[in-house]
Amino acid sequence: MKRSILIVGSFIILCSLNSYTINHFKSEADSLRALYSRPVAEWPKPEIDSGIRYEEMQALPKENAWAEGMKDPEVQLGKLLFFDPRLSGSGQISCSSCHEPDLAWTDGRRVSLGNDHLQGTRNTPTLLNVFIYGGNYFWDGRANSLNNQIFGPLSAHHEMDMDTALLPGKLQAIKGYDSLFRAVYKSRVSLNNIGTALSAFEKTIRSRKSRFDLFLQGKDSAFTDQEIKGLHVFRTRARCMNCHYGTYLTDKQFHNIGLTYYKRKYEDLGRYEITKDTSDVGKFRTPSLRDVAFTGPYMHNGLFPDLEQIIQLYNSGMMIRPGPELKDDRMFPKTDVIMRPLRLTLEERNALVAFLNAASNRPIHVNRPELPK
Repeated sequence: MKRSILIVGSFIILCSLNSYTINHFKSEADSLRALYSRPVAEWPKPEIDSGIRYEEMQALPKENAWAEGMKDPEVQLGKLLFFDPRLSGSGQISCSSCHEPDLAWTDGRRVSLGNDHLQGTRNTPTLLNVFIYGGNYFWDGRANSLNNQIFGPLSAHHEMDMDTALLPGKLQAIKGYDSLFRAVYKSRVSLNNIGTALSAFEKTIRSRKSRFDLFLQGKDSAFTDQEIKGLHVFRTRARCMNCHYGTYLTDKQFHNIGLTYYKRKYEDLGRYEITKDTSDVGKFRTPSLRDVAFTGPYMHNGLFPDLEQIIQLYNSGMMIRPGPELKDDRMFPKTDVIMRPLRLTLEERNALVAFLNAASNRPIHVNRPELPK
């Protein structure tokens, strides 16, 4: 009889605890929803390190750059060039081979694959919202304009392997291109016009509004309780807004987050290879988190296939210290001071993933154009 009473008593206590837990989570969810149903300017301030000038989150602008661009003859010409494999040395690889519209303008591979099936060393970044980066293109910022960026992949042996000096003549020999370039530029085909047309097209490649934009605009029903919690964690305990802020969730700067793999397989010195400044060893450009759910695998080396792994990576803090043999090595990469262990719970990490998914939307489907003959 005593045992029965004990069991019943334990059951009552357990029920009481479950009730408390449910009420606690409900209370937290209700509180966060109340906080974030206010205008963005009244949201809880993010946890930002001193010296960082962040911009508040904003919805995507009201525009349809794609539809408007498709009315522009220069953009239409750029689209043809983008999908045309004749821009490559082999005649088999186009810009779209690595930037596939249905794969969020990436290629879905760990690293790029190009001419002669040669692999590159870095992950193909998405072209979504590429117009925002100003003078810093590629993971290491080596191109100072979108026009200049275009000629890197065109000429690289392991990418499109095209002798760019020969490209204008190659396209000029195609009657359809000859007439198009004359109509748009009032001149024959030139390298400058090829770059200008391609960049005009690429500037129209932009994110579509997601549920995050609806939420930012005041529709709090657009987010689940878990997604709101993820947004809150993103802004506070996860410290994400030290680098990912504003409309496109990026500071467009360069940081070393501890993935240099110094003196090991996958070593990549990042921006240092461009500047030769030892303070830039291991630094890479901060990607936009718009549509991030569809742009994996992640990081400059593509070694991380899902968002859960990325969040766990940041959760660890990535505090890399040199061993005795590298203690005096001036080149040893220094992890950015904003990196630190986060100690996020599993619930918080799952909420972050939910938020990032809610901030993503599949790009529009793009039909391949009929190429000039």
